[in-house]
Parts: sequence; C-alpha cells; structure tokens
Amino acid sequence: MTDIAANLEDVKSRIAKRAKNWGQDADKVTLVAVSKKQPVEKLQAALDAGHRVFGENRVQEAKEKWPALCDAYEGVELHLIGPLQTNKAKEAVALFDVIETVDRPKLARILSEEMKKQDRNLPVYIQINIGAEDQKAGIAIEDADDFISQCQNEYGLTVKGLMCIPPAGEQPSPFFAILAQIAERNGLEHLSMGMSGDYEYAVQFGATSVRVGTGIFGAREG
Repeated sequence: MTDIAANLEDVKSRIAKRAKNWGQDADKVTLVAVSKKQPVEKLQAALDAGHRVFGENRVQEAKEKWPALCDAYEGVELHLIGPLQTNKAKEAVALFDVIETVDRPKLARILSEEMKKQDRNLPVYIQINIGAEDQKAGIAIEDADDFISQCQNEYGLTVKGLMCIPPAGEQPSPFFAILAQIAERNGLEHLSMGMSGDYEYAVQFGATSVRVGTGIFGAREG
C-alpha cells in the first residue's frame, strides 16, 4: 500500500512552498484528491489521514464507492471532475457536492432543472477548453464570457469558478495565466487547475484547487 498519509503531506508541503515563493495564499488552495479507479482501501487511508475533498471522473464509479464512505466519514466533499452526460445529470446532482465540468448550454439547463427538483444548489465550475483541443471537453475561450453570463443569469447556476486541463506535453503556465484572466474579468475567484504533473505551476498562477491523483494514491488500477 502506497503511504498515502505521507503523500498527502508531501503534496500539501509543495503547495505551501510554491505559494510562499510566489506570494500566493496556500490556505486558499484546496487539494482535491482524485480517486478515479482507486480501490476503496486507498480512499479509506486518505480519509483516515483526515482528508475530506475528493474528485471522481465518472458518476457510475462514484455511485459504487462513495455513498458508504460518506456514511462512514463525516464532512466528505465530492467533486465531479470528468465529463458529464446529460442523462447522468440527475444522479450527479444527487451524489456530488461540486460539479466542475459544466461545458455547454444544454448541460447547464438540465443541471439547473435538476437542482430545482432536488432542492440542491450545487456550486459549479465552467470548464474551459483552454488549449482549443478537439478531443477535449470545455467551452471555447472566445465563448467563455457569454457562457458564464448565461449560466448565472439565464440558468441561475452558482458559478464558483473555472476549470481547465492544459494540453499534454506543453508548458502549462501560459494556459493557467489565460484561465486566470478569464476568471478575473468575470469576477470569479476560484480556479480549478493543475494535476499531479503540474499543480505547482497552477499554484503559482492562482489556483484555488488542484486535482491530484497519482501523486497521492500511486498508479491507477485498470
């Protein structure tokens, strides 16, 4: 078993060091432990170490793992960080506490309707396709301002911030800087950016949450 408690402390230490070096506030950075394809035993180890914020990519996988864990451990906050199909919106609203991947008007509308039906006002992030990659989800940069306004004013969503995944193999810093600019001009304070390989750069550019999986749990299963 990977020493998950030690890994959590290492990641938090790196976040604190990077934040101090660049004049950022480490206390404002939430560590989202990405539990995709990780066995329950590893999640329990993180929970036993006191960690409470986790990210899952798929609704079905989260449904299989988290209800029992949430019953066993108080204060769990579960983020959906993977693409969301509209036919899974009902389940996502019931299960998750934060949805980070709102990326199109139809999904925004259906999430709004489901939240009203379930009387749950979940905070959401708008996912930006920061590298303009055809294979990735996310609203185009040039459409971001209008979409953010639409989500807030037409659909009544509580838009907490923005989320992105920079192109693989490229220096992530310019993409993080662009996301921060979009957030600033739209009055959004929260930035979900940075994963196991680049979260320290994300902290430098003002990330308020970083999504770290293998850096905590080791290699994924399957």
